[in-house]
Amino acid sequence: MPDQTDFDEIVAYLTRTTRLSPAEAVRIVHEILHFMDETPDDFIRRRHRALQTAGCANSEIFARITAELAQWRFRADDYSERQIRRAIYG
Repeated sequence: MPDQTDFDEIVAYLTRTTRLSPAEAVRIVHEILHFMDETPDDFIRRRHRALQTAGCANSEIFARITAELAQWRFRADDYSERQIRRAIYG
């Protein structure tokens, strides 16, 4: 998380450049920071649930997650299909 000065500057910028109130800007910044704190394992589980809900088969899901991890914001090593399965099923 950014230090308080950076946080305050981001909130001030959002209130100055959008129609957000200060309270709304604070909420938005907190939500974005929470989203950015997602770990690779959390991302894998979230995407697995979403893709499973969309009706994808696990073989397709694992391939898509592998491709998405390579392009996502994580600085994680490449995950094998076995590591992805372990993150999902424990």
